[in-house]
Amino acid sequence: MSINRVVLTGNLTKDAELKQTPGGMAIVKIRLAVNDRRKNSTSGQWEDSPNFIDVTMFGARGEAVSRFLSKGKQIAVEGKLRWREWESQAGEKRSAIEVVADDIELLGGRGDAPASPRTVSSAPADAPAEDFSDGEDIPF
Repeated sequence: MSINRVVLTGNLTKDAELKQTPGGMAIVKIRLAVNDRRKNSTSGQWEDSPNFIDVTMFGARGEAVSRFLSKGKQIAVEGKLRWREWESQAGEKRSAIEVVADDIELLGGRGDAPASPRTVSSAPADAPAEDFSDGEDIPF
């Protein structure tokens, strides 16, 4: 069994690029800057070292979120890694690893107030709430 999951947070390096396949499926491409902290061997100071990650999202979800993906925006991405290979016009073999996103969440960005966290509930909205006010029999 293999597990291929990745979760990243970072800032967009440019506005989202939205394209369509000949069949009409939306493809959104973004580049995410994810900082890594490293200690400079000469100065002894900690420094941010950026990693630039290509991210692709397919379908209606990508098309919907693409309107909000602008340069500098802070986002979280959840998806899987995909390796691809191609040949350049000069005949050289090239390869790259990218993230194919299943979910993109807006976190805020430069000059933006952070987005309020999403609340996730597994109970339907019309389900009655259980009362544990006496502190007895708490189910955890």
